[in-house]
Amino acid sequence: MMIITFLPEPPNFLQSRPHKKSECCSCLCRDFQWLSHLPITGELDGATLRQMAEPRCGVSDEGSQRIWSQRVKVIFTGGRRPQHRGRRSASQGEKWSKRHLTYQVVNWPQHLSRGSVRLAVQAAFQLWSNVSGLVFQEAPEGPADIRLTFYEGDHNDGASNAFDGPGGTLAHAFLPRRGEAHFDMAERWTLNGHKGHNLFMVTAHEVGHTLGLEHSPVRHALMSPYYRKLGRSLVLSWDDIVAVQQLYGKPLSNRPVRLPGQVLHAALQQWELAELQSQSQTAGLPLYCQGVFDAITMDQNETVLVFRGSVYWTVSADGGVSSPLPLRQRWPGLPQAIEAAAFSPLDSKWYFFKGRRTWRFTGSVLDPTFPRMSSDLGLPRHPDCAFYYAPLGHMVLFKRSRYFVFNLKLLRQEPYYPRRLTDWTGVPPGTNGALTRPDGRLYLFKDRQFWRFDPGKLQVTRDGQWAEDLSWTGCSNIPQSNNIL
Repeated sequence: MMIITFLPEPPNFLQSRPHKKSECCSCLCRDFQWLSHLPITGELDGATLRQMAEPRCGVSDEGSQRIWSQRVKVIFTGGRRPQHRGRRSASQGEKWSKRHLTYQVVNWPQHLSRGSVRLAVQAAFQLWSNVSGLVFQEAPEGPADIRLTFYEGDHNDGASNAFDGPGGTLAHAFLPRRGEAHFDMAERWTLNGHKGHNLFMVTAHEVGHTLGLEHSPVRHALMSPYYRKLGRSLVLSWDDIVAVQQLYGKPLSNRPVRLPGQVLHAALQQWELAELQSQSQTAGLPLYCQGVFDAITMDQNETVLVFRGSVYWTVSADGGVSSPLPLRQRWPGLPQAIEAAAFSPLDSKWYFFKGRRTWRFTGSVLDPTFPRMSSDLGLPRHPDCAFYYAPLGHMVLFKRSRYFVFNLKLLRQEPYYPRRLTDWTGVPPGTNGALTRPDGRLYLFKDRQFWRFDPGKLQVTRDGQWAEDLSWTGCSNIPQSNNIL
């Protein structure tokens, strides 16, 4: 069984072989180090432990080096591929005996529309059919060869494979013939946003496992054990293509089609925007009311702006909510999704943050010298949220367990920062948005929860479910059950 997990515990990683403890540690450490491009020492040194904490597949990499070596040998010798009978393929078979396979999405994740999920899954399967002799067809009902299912917690795969909520295990899949891939329902699945985990990329990786592919040591391969974001480069590496073609042959045209990530990224954005616009005309409530957004802020007119992926919504002071609006239409030059956003009443400018860069706009015009590297401003990469904080007269950025104070006049971090987030009594790490209301109170958000921070008392004075409890978020018309049968 293949498991994608974040922050795997090293002891669990070393429990999958019935050898003596020292032999187990040495062999598995060597396999892990080989796949991770580390010096092969067989020891749990500091570099190995740090690499184990990176997003990756949580199963043992035992056998991956042998399988990859056999694959490369076939390339250079033109010989027959040796029959592999490893620990998983012995009972389940290493490939499908047919070339036409059906798939089915059994149920659906939260926070994404069914239409965009269906298109993302279709693209994940097509990624593999473009470079192999396989043909995939969706089977909306009835039996299917490969089934994709979203679960929470223990789902009868054994206690060790129970999903553990946000973070931790993302998904796992079985090799051919069982034909199942399971995804954690509690994860924040996304198609465009940087926050959360890209459903298309995780699905494409898991589909590879359901076809019989093991992990690859090639750093940028889709079947690398490490979770990959959707970037601009080609999604499938040469090693991914060789692996699937050795199992199922070349495509009928004999010309593999390799798509760069930027093409798929643009398609996902287009699909999601179309679905959002369609939903806004029928559902009556914006999609972010389900509990997920990338950033939130408020302008000088007390209009709340909520950002998600390539779009944003405005909520007027009287509670009117706009349809989803393209982010780059108002702020040309921004990336398609941002991680943090804040309007500053001090200089009436908009600040946006993503990855290593910071953008500053006056109205809809990008200021000269921007975007700038966040490190040049003394700011962190990938901030959780940003907001203007009047008691300090500066902008504040949160990242994990620390916060940074940014002087907007000097465009540099204030001395003696960053500091520990414990200064903000009651505020949890990992908040994904923050804004100050006209009464001076600061509201911070994390998934469906909010915390109200009182600057005078220097502590959280209220918390709850923001979509239900805060009418100014534009979600106050969420239908409530009346328990009438």
